Amino acid sequence: MVEIFKLFRVHQYIKNLFIFMPLLFSFSYMDAHDNIYTLIAFVLFSLLASSVYIFNDLMDINEDRAHPTKKYRPIASGTISTKRAKSLILVLSLTSLSLSLILSFKLFIVLFIYFILNILYSTKLKHIAILDIFIIATGFVLRLFAGSVVTDINLSMWIILMTFLLAIFLALAKRRDDVLLSLGGQETRKNIDGYNLEFVNAAMTLMAGVVVVSYIQYTISPEVIERIGTEYLYLTSFFVVLGILRYMQITFVEQDSGSPSKIVIRDTFLKVTILFWLISFLVVTKLI
Repeated sequence: MVEIFKLFRVHQYIKNLFIFMPLLFSFSYMDAHDNIYTLIAFVLFSLLASSVYIFNDLMDINEDRAHPTKKYRPIASGTISTKRAKSLILVLSLTSLSLSLILSFKLFIVLFIYFILNILYSTKLKHIAILDIFIIATGFVLRLFAGSVVTDINLSMWIILMTFLLAIFLALAKRRDDVLLSLGGQETRKNIDGYNLEFVNAAMTLMAGVVVVSYIQYTISPEVIERIGTEYLYLTSFFVVLGILRYMQITFVEQDSGSPSKIVIRDTFLKVTILFWLISFLVVTKLI
């Protein structure tokens, strides 16, 4: 069971919290109906994501065995057989897609697109440099739509753009870790030839700036100010800048950007920054 738990990559479920973003950015009190439906969407998306992670591990079994840390993954290490892994993929994907179809046809479409896109990513598209990080970013946007379709909350262009850009920033940081391993003589990905340290560093710096500017533009946009009835939302951007700088420090100074999810979970500085951003956001928008 411990190995199956690892295989599911439960720590990656933190990404699925983006499903709750439409509730947060709608500037309204969350009623029980929306809460329950969003939570169900979160669970179904997590189950489907786990099936995708397992499929990816099957496709990457040889590369993972050559990786300093991924070689300990259940399939790569041999603690979970490929036959059992395939059975889990089938059970998880069918359960998630079937239940989503019962809950909401629109949610089913979002999950189905996510599933097919990631199957294509794992088999071929992840080996195409730049396109790979765009697909990862698209997965985050689909999480937003999963939360949107079950609550009938329309997504603004700002939340879509900020999520997409932030996801590209995080994906680049992860690729930087692969580049560093490659420079150390460990070739871990076929598409690593499409990246080098100079390109990734420049691209990360560019994305960091664009993310911050996009968020500030969001906070001072007339429609947002009119909707929440205050012009002080820009104050929350201080924590966004702080969070981005801390992540860049972890990436460039500490040279540790292999797993964004684990970084957020274990780094106290980031967790406190995110908490203060959330509190300030809720206070300014009068949600608490």
